[in-house]
Amino acid sequence: MRSFCTTHRVAALLTVAGALTIGACSDDVTAPTTPPSAKEQLQLSLPSYEDIRAALQQIVQEQNGGLGFDMWAAIVDRDGFVLDVLFSGADRDSEWPGSRAIAAQKANTANAFTLDNFALSSANLYAPTQPGGSLYGLQESNPVDPDVAYGGNPTLYGTENDPMTGRRIGGINVFGGGLGLYSSDGVLLGGIGVSGDTSCTDHIIAWKLRHALNLDNVPAGPATEGRTDNIIYNTDGALEGFEHPTCFDTPDRGDHIEIGENLAESHPVGA
Repeated sequence: MRSFCTTHRVAALLTVAGALTIGACSDDVTAPTTPPSAKEQLQLSLPSYEDIRAALQQIVQEQNGGLGFDMWAAIVDRDGFVLDVLFSGADRDSEWPGSRAIAAQKANTANAFTLDNFALSSANLYAPTQPGGSLYGLQESNPVDPDVAYGGNPTLYGTENDPMTGRRIGGINVFGGGLGLYSSDGVLLGGIGVSGDTSCTDHIIAWKLRHALNLDNVPAGPATEGRTDNIIYNTDGALEGFEHPTCFDTPDRGDHIEIGENLAESHPVGA
């Protein structure tokens, strides 16, 4: 049985191929062809579920700071529909169960507050949404749909046939782990979310996974280093701008501050 994502990626490919064939066979060589929508382009840009999961599993084994836990990841299209939900561990019990919905929520957040010319990660939203901040209350503005988040057969959670797939999750999350997805030619296609460790490590793993998918052609963002949507650590106790608190690391996991601040160099954005 094909998953929603696999079926729709194939359908999108056939739609584009059909449009090209019709154009080629037409007597009118100037007949326009319909370009793929952002959703179709994202479906065509994504590798298979197995390949995305393999990339996530490899990244989780790297130095990412934090606790070294297994992770959930989710991808949404530009309209907020979930395309993929997956986990890095041996099974769905290897990760925090609550992080499945949070990963999708983070993907929705990044997509919802990212534009063609400016990207905001969920980490960038922490400071302005605190009491007294310019966006205080934003996290309450678009609630998660509980029927989407918790519906269906739990044994399918994190598989190609996750019940969340093909539905709109909603939700706003204001700590690290959510990033916008941009094609190699700079088209905003959706969002990706990762959850299961500290929020700082979630951001690091999401950044690396987006890079592995070649969907990180970010046009601009609030981070000074490289003008990206990278996490901006708060190290002086004063939350302002687009800052995010620092987290903590267990032994042998690396320094999350150093790793995070170096992401624009170790995994640079761009085509």
